[in-house]
Amino acid sequence: MTIAILGGGISGLTLAWYLQRAGADYDLYEAAARPGGTVRTERHGDYLLETGPNSLLLSPELDQLLQGLNLTSQMQDAAAVSQNRYVLKNGSYQKLPGTPPALLTGKFFGLKTKFNLLRELTRPAAPAGTPETLAAFFRRRFGSEVTDYALNPFIAGIYAGDPEQLLVQHTFPQLAAMEQQHGSVLRGLMKSKGGAGRRRTFTLHGGLQTLTDTLARQLRRAHFSHGITGLHRRTDDGRWALETTGGPGFRLYDHVVLALPTYTAADLLRPQFSAAAEALEQVHYPPMTAIYSAYDRVAVQHPLDGFGALHPRVEQPYAAGSIWTSSIFPDRAPAGQVLFTTFVGGSQYEEQARQPAETQKAAVHAELSRFYGIQAAPVWQYRYYWERAIPQFDHRIGPARAAVAALAEHGLHATANWQAGVGVPDCIRHAQQLAQQLMR
Repeated sequence: MTIAILGGGISGLTLAWYLQRAGADYDLYEAAARPGGTVRTERHGDYLLETGPNSLLLSPELDQLLQGLNLTSQMQDAAAVSQNRYVLKNGSYQKLPGTPPALLTGKFFGLKTKFNLLRELTRPAAPAGTPETLAAFFRRRFGSEVTDYALNPFIAGIYAGDPEQLLVQHTFPQLAAMEQQHGSVLRGLMKSKGGAGRRRTFTLHGGLQTLTDTLARQLRRAHFSHGITGLHRRTDDGRWALETTGGPGFRLYDHVVLALPTYTAADLLRPQFSAAAEALEQVHYPPMTAIYSAYDRVAVQHPLDGFGALHPRVEQPYAAGSIWTSSIFPDRAPAGQVLFTTFVGGSQYEEQARQPAETQKAAVHAELSRFYGIQAAPVWQYRYYWERAIPQFDHRIGPARAAVAALAEHGLHATANWQAGVGVPDCIRHAQQLAQQLMR
């Protein structure tokens, strides 16, 4: 059995690594000269930047992968203060309660919201299978304040999304399941010990690209600078032939795995599977910009004792929020300086994402100055732009996944963040599962 993997991001690399360990006959093709896809680390003088995922949460599958790659000694834990999360509320930053009991005893939420939280334990569940947005689900279960000041900034910051559009069954299916199984999300969390503590947050020495670079180096059949321009199924034996930017593919393949964004996969599928291509093409990837701003520490009044601060839409901010990069990993900036990574864009802020670089840098500096008490100009700023950032798990993602699932009978499969989940651990888990499925 021969397998072609199209795409050398974290999903494709992980799939290839597991297939190689299982003795499978595979080829991985990647259009770019560099492996890793959106996992990318850049060094600019004394600044070390992540232009994709900024840190990782350890999962069993990720831990297994790191051990297999001999990378556990390269793990760098986030500073202890990173457990603190801040949210903009009433024009200033307030610490978000870290546990369900703290939601009830702290000062972040008002009495009405605390009463709503208690009532969630007895609130009836919606009919099973009802399509519902995240915002509608949280308002129904917890009320408007939790939706506006906890859910909204989290979804904007992590998913570049809009909770008024994202569907709960695709984004947080476990919450919908808790409501059905336990009659209450909070009861489900308590029974699953969901609020017992956070997973280990870490990076790797030299940046997260160390992970994808190490994966790529261990692959014997990875072909970079080989973009796929055509996908053809032979009528005599049903195997797949590839056309690449360098000519025909190396061999014929029984299975082809699309480890690609939906819009790239759609272009390859369109000649033979037009309906599937149309479903994939509909998936929305909003634009996003990251502005990296460094300041002398003495110029910043805020203690920066946390992971960062998120901005609810109701506060009418310019940016979705900032990660306090040098608070989490102090070696990312020179001594005596602090480094912010500020996100502009996503589904709720698309207009800002496409503004000129200098406009964005000035607006971010003005907002940072206002919220952090900064009295000086940045020592250094840098901009990174994604025209298509994170796939949105709204009403368009279900048809896309269903369309690709139907292609399995033709030997076509997919593993990517739009299929697995947007986090690196999600992609690793899905790729591992697909490798096991293909080797049966």
